[in-house]
Amino acid sequence: MTALLFIYGTLLQPGNPFANYLNSNCSYVCAGKIKGLLYDIGEYPGLIINTHAEGFVLGSVVKLHQPAEGLKVIDDYEGVGPEQDQPNLYLRTIQTIITAKGPADAWVYIYNLPVAGLPVIASGNYQEFAAHKTAP
Repeated sequence: MTALLFIYGTLLQPGNPFANYLNSNCSYVCAGKIKGLLYDIGEYPGLIINTHAEGFVLGSVVKLHQPAEGLKVIDDYEGVGPEQDQPNLYLRTIQTIITAKGPADAWVYIYNLPVAGLPVIASGNYQEFAAHKTAP
């Protein structure tokens, strides 16, 4: 099982308790990106893998110090697992992330609900989008 996790949304935001958890329980590896589309779900983004997309979803690759424990915590946050509402909000899958250090296989949370009618975050950069979204 890989200890790498690709994060691209609210898990990168300062002040988010689960981002704080990751800061204490993982190590930053490098920036990364994946072919796909990023949707604005409202309070968070949703990634849909699309190898034919023209753009990329941007994020960070981190290495979990204790992968099984860390993934359980983040699964709960992302609404993944049999004890969560069905269908799950996200699915956790291993995907190949493009990095400056070469390709890296990492866990990624893929949005699992319909996206019809949701706005696409064209830049693929949720941090940039969120900063403009909340700016006065």
